[in-house]
Amino acid sequence: MAKALIGHLTSDLSTAAALTLENRRLRTRVKDLQALVLRLQADNDQLAADRDAAAREAELSVEDFQLA
Repeated sequence: MAKALIGHLTSDLSTAAALTLENRRLRTRVKDLQALVLRLQADNDQLAADRDAAAREAELSVEDFQLA
């Protein structure tokens, strides 16, 4: 029975080729998504830095008015 199952699983070469193609497609998609995540993280870091700089600038402006 085991021989029959193993023979059945390995006899279809088109399935193996299809799985190889799907695996390659999925690996490419994962790489694309990883690159997107890195880009979005960098964009988020830049936006946070810009927000912090604007907040510090606004804080300094308020302090200037209070001293006058």
